[in-house]
Amino acid sequence: MSEVLVGDIGGTNARFAIVDVGAKPWRINDAIAIPDRGSFAETVEEGLSRIGRRPDAASIAVAGPVTRGEVSFTNRNWKASEADLKQLGFAHALLINDFAALAFAARDLAERELKTIGPVLEGLADEPISIVGAGTGFGVACLARYRGRSAPISSEGGHIGFAPSNEREIEVLRVLMKRFGHVSVERVLSGPGIENLYQALATIDGKPHRPLDAAAIQAAAGAADALAHEAVSLFCSIFGTVAGDFALAHGARGGVFIAGGVAQKLVKELGTGAFRAAFEAKGRLSYYVKAIPTRLILSEDAAFLGAARASLEFR
Repeated sequence: MSEVLVGDIGGTNARFAIVDVGAKPWRINDAIAIPDRGSFAETVEEGLSRIGRRPDAASIAVAGPVTRGEVSFTNRNWKASEADLKQLGFAHALLINDFAALAFAARDLAERELKTIGPVLEGLADEPISIVGAGTGFGVACLARYRGRSAPISSEGGHIGFAPSNEREIEVLRVLMKRFGHVSVERVLSGPGIENLYQALATIDGKPHRPLDAAAIQAAAGAADALAHEAVSLFCSIFGTVAGDFALAHGARGGVFIAGGVAQKLVKELGTGAFRAAFEAKGRLSYYVKAIPTRLILSEDAAFLGAARASLEFR
C-alpha cells in the first residue's frame, strides 16, 4: 500500500486528498475542498468522484469523539463509522478525531509551516505536546511523549467550563450563563464564540450593535470599531489563558500548537502580546509555562499528514 485517501471533515468544511506514503517525504496529491452533501457517506463519495480513484485505505479526521470506530459529529447532525467506509469499498478504514490527527502531525511539521507566537523557545524534546484550536468549535488534543514513546490522546476539552480570570470576563460569563446555562470554552473560543463575546460586551455596556458574524467582527475590529476590537482582544486573551491551562494539564513542555481557521485569521492579533501574557499568567507556576513555546500551525494539510500516519500505525 502506497496511497491513502485522507479527509478532514469539520463542522462546516470537508477536504480530501491522496497521500503517497511510499514517497520520501510523503506527497499530498489531488487535494480538494467540497461543499456539504446530505450525509457523511455521500460527502466521501463526492470526494472520490472528484479525485477519480479509490485507494485501498481511507483515514478520515472528523470533528467529534470517535468511539469504537464510530462518531457523532459535534457541530453537525451527522453520524459515521469505519463500517460505512468499508461499505464504500475500502479494505482498510479509520476514523480519527481531527485534533488527534493534528497531534500525530505536530512533531513532523516544518518550520515554514509554523509561526511562533511570543518568544522563540525550543521546548523540551520528548516531553508532551498540546494542540488547541478554534474553528467552528474548539478542539483539544495531546501528544503524550515519554522516553522515546508517544501516543496521541484526543479529548473533548473544548467543553470544559469557561473560567474567567478578571472582572470583565466575569461580567461576560454572567451574561452568557443567562443565555446558555453551562458556558463552555467553546462558547467563547470559536467562530460563534467571537459573536457571543461581541454580543455579551454590547449587553454589558448597553451599546447598540449590529448582528455581525465572526468574519464581520474581525473586519470591524481592523476598522477601529471599539466594540469589535474589544471582542477580538478579549478572545485572544481568553485563548492564551485556556492554552496555558492545557499546557499545565498536559505537562506540555514540548510546546503548545495552535490550530483552527479562526486562529489562522487572527495571526496578527494573537501576536500582539495579549495571548502570550495570559498564557504565562499562572501565578506560582508562571515560571513553568514561560519556558513553553507556542506556535501557530499555518499548514492547511497538517490533518492530512496526521491521518495518513495514523492509518499506518493503526493497521
